[in-house]
Amino acid sequence: MTEKKLTNVASGPVELGVRIAGDSGNPALVLLHGWPHSGALYDGVIDRLAAENFVLAFDLPAIGASHGAPPSAEKTVLADVVLSAAEALGAESIVIAGIDVGGMIAFAAARDHADRIAGAAVMNTVIPGVEPWSKVIADPRIWHFAFHAVPELPETMVAGRERPYFDFFIDFLAGDKKKITGPMRAAFVAAYARPEALKAGFDWYRTFELDAKRNAVPKTIETPMLYVRGDADGRRIAEYLQGLSHIGVTKLEHETIPGGEFSPLEAPDAFVTMLHRFCARCQPKPR
Repeated sequence: MTEKKLTNVASGPVELGVRIAGDSGNPALVLLHGWPHSGALYDGVIDRLAAENFVLAFDLPAIGASHGAPPSAEKTVLADVVLSAAEALGAESIVIAGIDVGGMIAFAAARDHADRIAGAAVMNTVIPGVEPWSKVIADPRIWHFAFHAVPELPETMVAGRERPYFDFFIDFLAGDKKKITGPMRAAFVAAYARPEALKAGFDWYRTFELDAKRNAVPKTIETPMLYVRGDADGRRIAEYLQGLSHIGVTKLEHETIPGGEFSPLEAPDAFVTMLHRFCARCQPKPR
């Protein structure tokens, strides 16, 4: 049975909502959502993942059960906030896994906080500043990256209309939109219902330029990394692997699983099996 707790983190006045399952003595698995999701994305798989790991599925700062603004929406800062919260809960030998923006944060953890984690799974995302970043942001189907980065306007246009706006992106990004149920969509909308939550989500996009500038500087990244894509969007995973290797990732694995961006909902069996295998391959790294 999962349990929901709140904890304070060291990086400023931030309180994070977190779903917790499993034995705290096991290696930890930190799960991060992206946009427009919340930690509810993992409700259907957290107990199964907890068979082998101490699982922490966070709501990112200001989203859902989380409150308080982080010092910055830069992904390296968010990685520090989340890892500090996980460590405060006793997490050790942490594998951090994220989808969409959560995957960007997982990459930042491997790049900038390697001494605090045993592995990183980067799922269904492109990393700012790491190719094929320039190709992706030039794709007219990804118009929302630029729109969401505009100050204040997205909040003005979307506030009070979150459900149809989110539904558009869920339907666009899912391989099988029927697998993202009405109650799950409603949970995502509720997580962004507060003005500060909606702003926090758009702020992730507003810092992409800063994220890209940092990530584009080559750096040897020795943390084991698993890069994952769903097979529904037709993009070649080889481009992403080449970019990660070029920027400095030395221990890179990859998998393609069925569906689109919402892997825990669209392919839960494959998702659980994949993360169990990867966590088992990551060497324990106690604090």
